[in-house]
Order: sequence, then C-alpha cells, then structure tokens
Amino acid sequence: MNLMNLMNSKTPITLIFRNLTIATLVIVGTFSQMGCSKSSASEADQMISYAKKNNITYVSDPSGVLYQIITAGNSNKPRLTSTITVTYTGKLMNDKTFDSGTITYPLNNLIPGWQVALPLIGEGGQIKILIPSTLGYGSRGSGEIPGNAPLYFDVSLSKVK
Repeated sequence: MNLMNLMNSKTPITLIFRNLTIATLVIVGTFSQMGCSKSSASEADQMISYAKKNNITYVSDPSGVLYQIITAGNSNKPRLTSTITVTYTGKLMNDKTFDSGTITYPLNNLIPGWQVALPLIGEGGQIKILIPSTLGYGSRGSGEIPGNAPLYFDVSLSKVK
C-alpha cells in the first residue's frame, strides 16, 4: 500500500495519525505567531514593498517566502542534508546590510527560509529571497537583526556536497 492509499484509508491508526498531524500543524502555527508584535500581513506588505522598490519580480512560496531565481544553476540541487557553500548579502527591509560573506554549512543548520529557497536552484545558481520573520530569526532576532524582522538575501550557491 503506497503512502497516498494509506493516508486516504479509514483505519484507526491512519485516522489517529492524520488527526495528530493536523493538531501538530495547528499548535506549531499558533506558537510561531505568539510573541509577534507585527502581523503576518504587515510583514508580507513590507516584503512586497521591498520587492517592488528593488525591482524583484518574485514568486510566492506557500511558506510565505518570496523569491526570484536569477540564475537556475546546474542540476546539482541541495537537499536538507547537503552541505552548501554560498556567497550572500543579508539586508533588513530598510536596506541596512546586517551580514555578508561566504559560508559553508549543512543546509539543515540554516534558517528555515533558506531551507525553503535554496533547493530551488542548483550549483552555480543565484536567488533573491524575502523571508518572513517566522522563517528567519523569529521574535527574538539575532545580533543586528531585530525580532519580528522580515529579511532579504541575495544568495549565490557555489558548491553542493
């Protein structure tokens, strides 16, 4: 029995699994919004405004990430378990650069917004990413990044292992 047939079956264990999955998503969604002083709509408005101001023709991911693929790169795309080398610049919505450089890290150790966007390009690719705070540094922030801050990144993916 494949996964789709299992998920569509009405066995007691499947119903329990499906209900637990739904409950988990509701709980995670609730906690991710707690402590946020800005609404998700406000962050989305900031991100869209930033994209327009900077001529970013974006695609909206269901996660809330907005992205524009500048260069697709080759077929060697990262998975969450991949170690990647990237050159990037990170900015706040006021255009203040908070970080830039070249790093090598496992993708699953980076912020969730990068985990959503980087698998969309391959080695040699470049992507512009606008990330809501819930997929960035959340309500606590980090260093120069204040809490509840949507973020912009320009990322070039140079190596996937």
